[in-house]
Amino acid sequence: MRPERFADRHEAGQELAGALSRYARRPDVWVLGLPRGGVPVAYEVARALGVPLDVLVVRKLGAPRHEELAVGAIGPGGVRVLNRELARHLGVGPEELEPIERRERAELERRQQAYRGQRPFPDLSGKTVILVDDGLATGATMRAAALAVRAMHPARVVVAVPVAPPDTCEALLEVADEVVALRQPDPFQAVGLWYEHFPQTSDEEVQDLLRRCGKG
Repeated sequence: MRPERFADRHEAGQELAGALSRYARRPDVWVLGLPRGGVPVAYEVARALGVPLDVLVVRKLGAPRHEELAVGAIGPGGVRVLNRELARHLGVGPEELEPIERRERAELERRQQAYRGQRPFPDLSGKTVILVDDGLATGATMRAAALAVRAMHPARVVVAVPVAPPDTCEALLEVADEVVALRQPDPFQAVGLWYEHFPQTSDEEVQDLLRRCGKG
């Protein structure tokens, strides 16, 4: 029997929080949402668990002519993840990736400024960090996020998403201590198919949710 779709990102976040209830009201736990679509999900998780919310900006490196397909991702601190096998399969070489990475690095900086301004990043040393997105396909952006957080010396990294394919969940255990995915369809088609309402999340919505948590 096919699992039900989520009504929207907020409902998905509320259901995801239920699967993470063991982390509720712990002083050592932080929730980091991946902008933009992961932030409404992360907002509901953080609110239900009673723990702080912040954002971690990562950017997908979309394949030329197939921009929705991530051949890699970048994160803060110079983190760069590349799926060499997929890039090879698509015939994507370094000369094609260079302008894509340059453009995405500029967008990463823009979003950092838009969402964080001059506010310092939280000290995650010794903390349990729950990384939240609205869903995963290849997992490249989440892998970049996990690697960026690992460099901050947390005690534990948890990846939590409403939907992701089983092989992506398994692969992410290389960089995360735990992966929680409510729906793990196989075969997997697209994240958006698991939501009844899946509009683009705007910068303004991200900023509003952070303000509600006292982070704007």
